Amino acid sequence: MNCPSALYLIPVTLGDTPLERVLPRWNAEVVGGIRHFIVENIRSARRFLRQMDREFPIDDCTFMEMGKHADERLFAGYLKPLEQGLPVGVVSEAGCPAVADPGAAVVALAQERGFRVVPLVGPSSMIMAVMSSGLCGQSFAFCGYLPVEPAERARRLKALEARAWNEGQTQLFIETPFRNHKLFQALLSALRPQTRLCIAAGITTPDEWILTHTIRDWQRLRLPDLSKTPAVFLIGK
Repeated sequence: MNCPSALYLIPVTLGDTPLERVLPRWNAEVVGGIRHFIVENIRSARRFLRQMDREFPIDDCTFMEMGKHADERLFAGYLKPLEQGLPVGVVSEAGCPAVADPGAAVVALAQERGFRVVPLVGPSSMIMAVMSSGLCGQSFAFCGYLPVEPAERARRLKALEARAWNEGQTQLFIETPFRNHKLFQALLSALRPQTRLCIAAGITTPDEWILTHTIRDWQRLRLPDLSKTPAVFLIGK
């Protein structure tokens, strides 16, 4: 496919999920025409491209890293292929690029410089969590990662709970999997008994489960092991 010049935001599966379940064939056709990639992790990006097409010419590609240790001062140089009329792809480790992801800085630069930005269709754990939570889908906010320090985290949780109750706005947040259990315990301690909490874990994977209960009911239940499972936490009225 002759791919027009643009910054293409290329979604990745959220876990060990067959690509055909969550990504349209059109994505593979677009990716087939790209040879310059800005990626969160080169190894996982190369593996993903091979999954999309076993014959993909990876050795002909240029990979530029945007992970947490990358120097954002280099990002402007990453967009030089766009200046030459070539397409560039952005690939995150999982899910949609630029959402809770360093790709946002790359997209901001592209927008500032007037380059075309094209988001491709793919799985978004946040949207899918809202869809399946039973909480308010008319007004919701993604709050990213919460503070790790216990007292500060408790204050933040109470503030989000107040917004959920006062404004009817569902509040979403995430945590590094190995800290999921600590976050869950903090939720049980900080929130009022009648607040509803949804945990959406392993979305689109074989281990997926999504449950919504009040804090009071969660206190009676045993939480499955989430130490290795990405999860979205949602609270609402």
